[in-house]
Parts: sequence; structure tokens; C-alpha cells
Amino acid sequence: MDKKECDVVTPNGVKEKKLEVIDGYTIKYHANGKTIWSKGKIVDGEPEGYWEWYRADGTLKRSGHFEQGEPIGEWITYDSKGETYKVTNRNR
Repeated sequence: MDKKECDVVTPNGVKEKKLEVIDGYTIKYHANGKTIWSKGKIVDGEPEGYWEWYRADGTLKRSGHFEQGEPIGEWITYDSKGETYKVTNRNR
């Protein structure tokens, strides 16, 4: 399994979220460094394909698709129980 870890530090010394790339998926973690904040693929520096975002408790918060870095199609926001809360259509 291809796995790469790094911590990004901004010029003002603030540490960014923990980041891993596993099997082509970029995974960012919440500040606790344990629970996933977001997960998806990056192609040529832009988000591509299906992405998910999570709350600190691990529940799914939002999901949607990117094409060449732009959000497209149906984006779903979930409530804290995992039920669909809102659906947004992001057509170009």
C-alpha cells in the first residue's frame, strides 16, 4: 500500500491538519490527528471525483463530486445521525 504522511506548517508557524496519501486518496485529519476530516483524490493539484467530509466524532457530514477542481452534480449534507439533511445541485 502506498502511504505518505506529512505535516504542513504555514509561514506563520501554524500547523495544518495532518495529511496522508494512501492508495491515491488524500486523507486529512481533524486537529486531534485521529479522526478523518476529509477524503478524496487530488489530480494535478485539484480535487477530483468523489469526496467526503466528516465531523470530529466520525459521522459523515458532506459528500459530493469534483471535476477538474470544480464541484459538480449532487452534493449531500448529512445531519448528526447520518440522515440526508440537504441536497444541493452544483451543475456548471
